[in-house]
This record gives sequence, structure tokens and C-alpha cells, in this order.
Amino acid sequence: MHIAQQILFIALLLTAIILFTRKAGQIRRNILLGKDEDLSNDPVKRWKNLLLLAFGQKKMFRNPLVALMHLVIYSGFIIINLEVLEIVLDGVLGTHRLFEYPLGSFYIFLIDFFEILAVGVIAVCVVFLARRNIIKLKRFISKDLNGWPRSDVNYILITEIILMCLFLTMNSADSALHPHGFLVSGMIAPLFNGMTAHSIIMIERTCWWLHITGILIFLNYLPYSKHLHILLAFPNSYYARLDVEGKMNNMQNVQNEVKYMMQPELAPTGESAPQKFGAKDIFDLSWKNLLDAYSCTECGRCSAACPANQTGKLLSPRKIMMSTRDRIEDVGRNINQNKKWVDDKKTLLNDYISVEELRACTTCNACVTECPVSISPLDIIIELRRSLIMEDSNAPQEWNAMFGNIENNFAPWKFSPDDRDKWTSEV
Repeated sequence: MHIAQQILFIALLLTAIILFTRKAGQIRRNILLGKDEDLSNDPVKRWKNLLLLAFGQKKMFRNPLVALMHLVIYSGFIIINLEVLEIVLDGVLGTHRLFEYPLGSFYIFLIDFFEILAVGVIAVCVVFLARRNIIKLKRFISKDLNGWPRSDVNYILITEIILMCLFLTMNSADSALHPHGFLVSGMIAPLFNGMTAHSIIMIERTCWWLHITGILIFLNYLPYSKHLHILLAFPNSYYARLDVEGKMNNMQNVQNEVKYMMQPELAPTGESAPQKFGAKDIFDLSWKNLLDAYSCTECGRCSAACPANQTGKLLSPRKIMMSTRDRIEDVGRNINQNKKWVDDKKTLLNDYISVEELRACTTCNACVTECPVSISPLDIIIELRRSLIMEDSNAPQEWNAMFGNIENNFAPWKFSPDDRDKWTSEV
């Protein structure tokens, strides 16, 4: 590789790294806009979650065939990109197949494995494109995905096909010039017979540049795509809450109010600072809720399992996560533009997620159980409903009647506490 090409490659590489690092820093800042929450307990169990859920994709294997196809793409992304290390070093140092000589026959084995995996990735991407655009599975044609989200998935799948094709073509052209004994590209190499060496070199170099440039562009596309879960699935699985499924966080200040109502002598004297209940905006959610939103794969398994969604209610757990992420990104752009947060008169509650969506939730926990990467739409729903009811006093009339009875009679029914055991004398 000529010195001018080395300089061009280094400039391209540094630009890609700087842009990705800057965006990654903004996402980290956005996540930390949420309230602090300590999720560092039981590291052994957390590492187990990371290995089983993120690396092992444990929940995906409820549907073995789909899980196997997803594993091929996932493995392709992780493993094939190991060859990017060689490409980057070749580009920086001006070498060609830097690892071939020192690794010897093991290098041939590695490239053969990468090429077989690349063929698998191409085949699976074609199947996934068909599932979304031809077969049109129900959870992929939901209105949740209208617009950019649906296009985003197609762009990613098509890009992966192109990158794998460039990888195989690059190796095949190189094998036509210098037979390496590669398995797949060795079978494709005869297609270049009859072409001049210069033409084959041009094809190989063109594929090399397009392949690495495509990967660097893909790297910087990830933070703007739902495929950010490729990176965030790992920390999200590690920091998953370890409580029993369905357990709700207790509101200690509310519990104290009930206790003081039952035993007034325990109530503290003097005025206390007003308490804020639930969450109205992303600043009131925990950082883990915001990490959940960024980690969402938009696969729709949560909504497919949601009884409210499946019976035609407006609620879609997937849309809850997508709307939360949209709000986070809007807040982030606000901060980028103004160098600080400037109130835009909007909130996650009402402007991004409606009351009707929240009230449709039965808190059955099906969405949390189904999520492959331990995301909890339910946590966000509960916090927003707490704010809706306890801050805005916004509840259906039937609920308000029950709340009034509990407050006045210490029970959901409209009977005096003094009459609570009256039924025993009437038997």
C-alpha cells in the first residue's frame, strides 16, 4: 500500500473513531440524566446474566430455529469482525495479510471459518428480510414500526449482506492472484480466470476499501439505530434487576403516610419538604430505565406477549420503550444545542406516552419475561402511572371512589370501619 493510501486510511480511521466516541459520550450523558440507582449487588449472578442472556442469548432459544439464525448473525458480527483487526493493521502499516505468515495453517482455518460464517450471515439476512417484507409477521408490521424504524432494520440487513459479499469477493480476488487454499473464496476464485492481474488487483483493492469503509460507517450508524443493542445488551444484562419478577419498588414515603394515618403519634413534627411521586419525564426515571430504552431491539416480543396489546388496546410495551428513547434523544439534542437543559414545555408523560396506553397495562409482567435482554417496560409504566395518579390526580372515577374509601374507611368498600365486623352478628 502506498504511503498516500496509508495516510488516507489513518485519517478515515481516526475520523470514524472520533465521531463514534463523541456520540457514545452523548449517549452515556443522556443515560445518566436519570436518577441514581445502585445495581452493583451480587456480581456473580450479574456476570451469569451477562453470559447467559447477552452472549448465550438464553431467552432467544424458546424458538430454536429463529434463535439459531439470530446466533449466526450475532456470531458473524462478533467473530467475522475479528478480521477487521488485520485489515486495520494492514491499512495503518501498509502491509497485506499481516497475520498470514506468523499464523501459518491456523490462519487458513480462521479465514475458512469466517467465510463459512459469512455465507451463513448472507443466507439468514435474506430470510429475515423475507420475514419482514414478504411474509410480514404480525409483530413486524405493527404501526409501532411505521416510518424510520421499519426502514432502519432493512438498511441494516442489506448492509450486512453487502459487507459479507465484499469480504468474500476480496478474498476470492486475492486467491485468484495468490492461491491461499481458502475454502469458499477458493471455489469462487476461478470466476476471475481470463482477467488481467491488474484488473483482479483493482477488484481486490476496491472491495478492501469498500469493506473497511462500510464497517466504519456502520460503526457510526449504530448509535442512531435500534442495532445499538448489539453493544448495550451486555451492560443491560449485567445491570438487570435481580428481584423476584413482578416485584414493585416500594414507595417508602407513601408507606410512612399510611403509617402516620394509622398511628398519628409517630408522625414527625414540623414541615417537611414536598415529596414527588412517580415520574413525569425522563429525569424522574432511573438511569437503568434510560439504559433499557437505548438497549431496546424493537423485536416486538414484549408486545406480542402483552394481553392488552393482543386484545386491541392502545398499549404496546415496545412503543413505550421507543417513545422513551425518542424523548431522551430530544432532550439530548436540546442540551447539545443550548449547552444545558432548557425546558421545552414537554414531558414523557402525555407528550410521548398517552394516558390511555398507561391505563391499559395489567402489570402482568409478560413483557419483562419475554425480553431477550432484560428490559422492563413495566418499570416505566408504573412510574408514569404513579405520577399520573398521585401528582396529577388523574384517575377514572371508579378508581377515585376506591381511593376515597381506602382513605376514609381503610378499605375499598364504602362502609364505616366500625361496621367492618357487623356481618358476624348477622349470621
